[in-house]
Amino acid sequence: MAHSTRASRTRRWLVRAGLPLALLFGSAFPAHAAADGGAGGINDFSCRPSAAHPEPVVLLHGTFATWYEDLNFLQADLAARGYCTFALTYGAYEGFPLVGGLKPVAVSNLEIKAYVEKVRGATGAAQVSVVGHSEGGLQALYLAKMQGIQSHIKAVVAIAPPTHGTNAAGLLDLGDKLLGRQTMERIVTTIGIPVLADEVPGGPAILALNNGPVAQPGISYTIISSRYDELVTPTETAFVREPGVRNQYVQDFCPFDPVGHIGEAYDLNVWHLVRNGLDPRRATPILVCAVGSPG
Repeated sequence: MAHSTRASRTRRWLVRAGLPLALLFGSAFPAHAAADGGAGGINDFSCRPSAAHPEPVVLLHGTFATWYEDLNFLQADLAARGYCTFALTYGAYEGFPLVGGLKPVAVSNLEIKAYVEKVRGATGAAQVSVVGHSEGGLQALYLAKMQGIQSHIKAVVAIAPPTHGTNAAGLLDLGDKLLGRQTMERIVTTIGIPVLADEVPGGPAILALNNGPVAQPGISYTIISSRYDELVTPTETAFVREPGVRNQYVQDFCPFDPVGHIGEAYDLNVWHLVRNGLDPRRATPILVCAVGSPG
């Protein structure tokens, strides 16, 4: 959900610690990327998907974020491994592009749909895979179900999506009790963040997404969360308990990783699970667990 000054601290921590560790263990930005099937690319509409990675990857940031400061390091990792990768800042207000993910889910989702179709048209790919973090994960699930382009999507990998709504560690429940749901919705709409009313249990986007099965036929789904996520709570709310969906806590693979909500976007263990979700047939175990940021 919300990104704050914690995000900046997390990014600084990642540059100091996470990326050197990634390079040490060969987990990110690999020198052998070409062996994975092509040069890849970042927002390069001349990129042509390889036989090894035939689906471009569209990455969707979370609330209060942008394409270049949430999943940007993950995007670079995937590009280095030969994927054509694309990301946009969605849900931003005209004249203020520095913060995205603010508009109602249904509104932003139309923007995302148009971008996906632009990527398909430019790359010649029949399908894309979609990776989203937080609200971006919710947007990915919503896109696959609600926009009539199921056949255009190969895989959805959602990192900590508020699939069934989040109470934000009880803060939203407290707000409801003190002010009432309608008052809370008026407040977030008045201040220009109507998406927050979408991301709670009973929010319009949550109700629409969960009206019938979330998972759509023919699409591969992977949901990743952390037991220590402090914003999408309870953490179980992320998961889609439907046949064929892979629901994974990062601690199922790396028990001592304390990674929190914002840190999930930068966590090397999460990245590994994302790559496995994009290509389940070539999934590999995590041999060396990194230690993510608890914030």
